[in-house]
Parts: sequence; C-alpha cells; structure tokens
Amino acid sequence: MAFFVEPLQYQFFVQGLIAALLVGCLCGLLGVYIVLRQMSYIGHGLSHAVFGGAVVSHLLGVNVYVGAGLWGVGAAVLIHRLTTRRDLHADAVIGIVTTASFAVGVALMSRVHRFTQDFEAVLFGNVLGVSEHDLLLIAVVTGLTGFAVAALYKQLLFSAFDEAVAQVAGVPTRLVYLLFACILALAILASMQVLGVTLIAAAIVIPAATARLLTHSFSTMLGLSTVLGGVTALGGMYLSYYVDIASGASIVLYAALLFVAALRIRK
Repeated sequence: MAFFVEPLQYQFFVQGLIAALLVGCLCGLLGVYIVLRQMSYIGHGLSHAVFGGAVVSHLLGVNVYVGAGLWGVGAAVLIHRLTTRRDLHADAVIGIVTTASFAVGVALMSRVHRFTQDFEAVLFGNVLGVSEHDLLLIAVVTGLTGFAVAALYKQLLFSAFDEAVAQVAGVPTRLVYLLFACILALAILASMQVLGVTLIAAAIVIPAATARLLTHSFSTMLGLSTVLGGVTALGGMYLSYYVDIASGASIVLYAALLFVAALRIRK
C-alpha cells in the first residue's frame, strides 16, 4: 500500500497523475479509429504540425494553446482539401503538410534562442509541470471528445471497417474524416504538455492496438482501449517516480509492455 500512497503526498504528482489519466483515456479512445482505419501516420503527423504552431504562436506573443490549436486544425483542414482536390495520396499529403509545419518550428527555434525550458517541454513533455490551467484544458477536451465520439458513433463504426460501404449507406465519410482530424488535433494539443509531441502518436496507437488483439467488437474495443490508456498512464507515472525517468517515456514503455503481454495471450 505504501508503494501507491507515498507519491500522493506531493501535490505536483497528484496533479500530474490526474492529467496523465485523462490524457491516457483520451488517447486510448481516439486510437481505436486510427488503428482500425490504419491512420497511424495522421496521429504522428498532426502532433508534429501542432509543434510548429506552438513555436510560431510563442514568438508572436499569442497564447501557445490557442495558436497551436488553430495551427493543428488548419493543418487538418489543409490535408483534407489537398486530398480531395489533387491527385495525391493521403499519406503523401500528410507527410508534406505536417513535416513542413514541424520544420517551421525547428527552424525558428534554431534561429531565435529565447525559448524557455517550460516551452521545450512541449517537445518532450513535462507532466510534473502541469498547471491547473492545463488540467482544465485537458478535462474540457476529454469531455468534448467523448461527446463527439458518442455523437458520431455509427458514422465512425461504418467508415472504420469499410469506407466504400459507408459511402453507399449515405455516411459522409470525408466529412467524418475531417471532423475526426480536427478532434485529434485538439486532443494532441491537450496532451502535448504531458507526453510531448514526440511521444503522443505512440500513446494514441499502442493502447488501441493492444485492445485490437484482445477483441473484435468495435464497442468493446472503444471501452478497452480507453481503460488501457488510463492504466498505462497511471502505471507509467508510478514507474517514472520510482525509476526516475521521464514520465512521457515511462507511460509509452508501460503501454508497450502491455502490448507485448497481449501478444503472448493471443498465442
């Protein structure tokens, strides 16, 4: 019992634990659609695009969350427009738009040397530096995401398994994709302080991939992936505390261990 109670005496750990739990559940929930649609690249790409927006907004004196959020949603809309109006595959468009956005951030950081350590946490994550404002943002985005997934449940279900059939059934698959990409951009924005943009994609994909190994039901996979996301966040936080490693990395490593365990169960 002391193993679990000891870290809770520190306010920064409790606050970070709550933030990590919310982010873990959020990433696990969204990861289901990404894994089933084989869209892992969009999660990885948008996290890098948001970083570019964070750097630009910081230099302009704009709130980092507002600037990065608008940039991420703008990147999602641009990707959608290019894939519908140009003879390009989605993966190529995602690669061009998101890596260009990330390159803008890297270029500006290398040119302007006035970035604080707190801002650099956006890149690598700093869950123990989460403020009450960060917690509120994470909670709001998590709530909105849960509502959006519930509202779009049937559309997501149809388009996740067979997009062609979904189109025939009258599901506006491209609109669903666009809305989901915008939701994903906001989720990445809320998660970057906890995990850092370099690890968010893994936190999104691994719990969902683990759940996919354990069930073939869409609804069960949604619930299981959300729970696994929360469990890996909690486990990773305690691992970070006792082993003294970065919390974002420990959360992802803990998730990877559960994925390996699921692989062994399926054998």
